[in-house]
Amino acid sequence: MLLNKKATLGCCRMQRSALVVRTCAPATRPFAPATGSRVASVRVQASQQSTDDKTADSSARQMLGMKGKAGQALETDKFKIRVQLTKPVTWIPLIWGVACGAAASGHYQWNDPTQVAQLLTCMMMSGPFLTGFTQTINDWYDRDIDAINEPYRPIPSGRITEPEVIQQVWALLIAGISTAFLLDTWVHHEFPILTVLAVFGSFISYIYSAPPLKLKQSGWAGNFALGSSYIALPWWAGQALFGELSPDVMVLTVLYSIAGLGIAIVNDFKSIEGDRQMGLQSLPVAFGVETAKWICVASIDITQLGVAAYLWQGLHLDTYAAVLLALILPQMFFQYKYFLPDPIANDVKYQATSQPFLVFGLLTTGLAVGAANAVAM
Repeated sequence: MLLNKKATLGCCRMQRSALVVRTCAPATRPFAPATGSRVASVRVQASQQSTDDKTADSSARQMLGMKGKAGQALETDKFKIRVQLTKPVTWIPLIWGVACGAAASGHYQWNDPTQVAQLLTCMMMSGPFLTGFTQTINDWYDRDIDAINEPYRPIPSGRITEPEVIQQVWALLIAGISTAFLLDTWVHHEFPILTVLAVFGSFISYIYSAPPLKLKQSGWAGNFALGSSYIALPWWAGQALFGELSPDVMVLTVLYSIAGLGIAIVNDFKSIEGDRQMGLQSLPVAFGVETAKWICVASIDITQLGVAAYLWQGLHLDTYAAVLLALILPQMFFQYKYFLPDPIANDVKYQATSQPFLVFGLLTTGLAVGAANAVAM
């Protein structure tokens, strides 16, 4: 009897427990597939995000001065347009060249705050100021060619006026030469070598772009002037800032500028149509694409191989020569893979893959010269 009562009581408790569970359990909703309007909303959001990303990428590419595409949304902010005129992407080789010259001096101390500040100031002079001056004046005198090749550039698109361009040219030129004079004073140069280099480089930039000389009309003279400006001049500035320029280093860097000539030829392939219409004798126009591409790779490769041989036999720096050779071989590979098959379609891809090896080769050469100078002291 007691057992039956306990059993009955347990049964009642279980029923009440089950009732509580059923009462407290959250109601489940049957799965409902996304409706057409919801899918459309998601697609619109994804499309809007993709459009925003593309717009941001286009704006960044424009401000860096990289080649864009027809029909792209054009930047309207005046400050960004001014920066675009200076083509910041082209500052990098000159800033790097200053570092290579500092390394070649044999006197630069990488952990000295004063020398680091002097180096950064020299980079500012060579990059944003004087390269910015060069690119702005080049865009001004190339406005008719750009109207054919790159009509979205700031000047042919009418987004910046003639007085504004002239103001920018003078502002950058004065800033560059003034910074050079400041550096000469800072390091107590008896002869203002950096100021002289700044004035000389600015003169070369002017006659490269402006009539009547307009060196860029001649493929050989124009490209070598451009290559020298990108390699020899910033190297000389960096080395003169912390040491002394020697004739052998000046000859070495001028010869190394032949590789810079090859790099300049790479940039000419994308402008063949406009150059031909405007009568500019760039090497691809003068010799044709097939011949010009071989001139290009030969000037880059033979120059660097010659420098490696000089480090090996002339300075007896076997390790540096081996490192430089190891940096040349990937460039040859990318020439074979990208550039030689189609230099017009693959010019950007080739430069993006091979030029990092070239600039590190330049630094290797600078460090080698610096090691030789340190031993000679």
